[in-house]
Amino acid sequence: MPPRLLPVGLPAAAVATAILVSGCGSGDDWSQPHPKPTAVGTLGPGFSDPTAPPAPEGTITPHPGSWDGLHPSKGYRVVLLTAGKDAQTRTLANAVRKWADEEEVSLRTITATKPTDFIPSISEAIDLSPDLVISAGNDLVDPLALVTASHLDQQFLVVGAELAEPTENVTAADWTGASFRGEGLGMSSSYDPATFTPERAARAVRAGVAAVLTGLTGIVVWLDQPAAPPRRGQAP
Repeated sequence: MPPRLLPVGLPAAAVATAILVSGCGSGDDWSQPHPKPTAVGTLGPGFSDPTAPPAPEGTITPHPGSWDGLHPSKGYRVVLLTAGKDAQTRTLANAVRKWADEEEVSLRTITATKPTDFIPSISEAIDLSPDLVISAGNDLVDPLALVTASHLDQQFLVVGAELAEPTENVTAADWTGASFRGEGLGMSSSYDPATFTPERAARAVRAGVAAVLTGLTGIVVWLDQPAAPPRRGQAP
């Protein structure tokens, strides 16, 4: 298990009280190794071009709903890493929790409550050895950029934001109106909190996870296309 990174001068006891951990899902206590997760089902046409895989740090724009037929195997272990009390972060975190419940994912949540918690919270998530860490909240973008390159065996998914220079283990699910890339680049001129709707957040989680499960990592999954309209006889 990789060593936990702690800010200089911050006692371990302080970190333990600063990070809130909760669990839900399949009842898995994570105390034992489990089988390597698999993708159940298949991607629909238009998720990506199999004849032209995206380059590292590239972008794909999946056809709406092309990810609906792909699911993680039961017991997929996920850590939701979140920071911030703003409405956008809450919407993203709620989308992750709803997806985890629907997919029978074993979910644990780590909430960083102040800036000195950000890097320790990422290390706490890595220490749990999940199949995937999902990050929600712009405050975590810069800390993730500092830590993720040193843990290439751990997959990360950033929803509603992205890293400016992601390594192969960091995937983002983003759209116009989101796309925060770190303090050094400033807030995008197109940033719009109103675009963080439950429906769009749900699409970002599902499309992002589908990319990770199929090995399309280290890229941006761009979700500017509208959701597919309901089929005849199907409720909107």
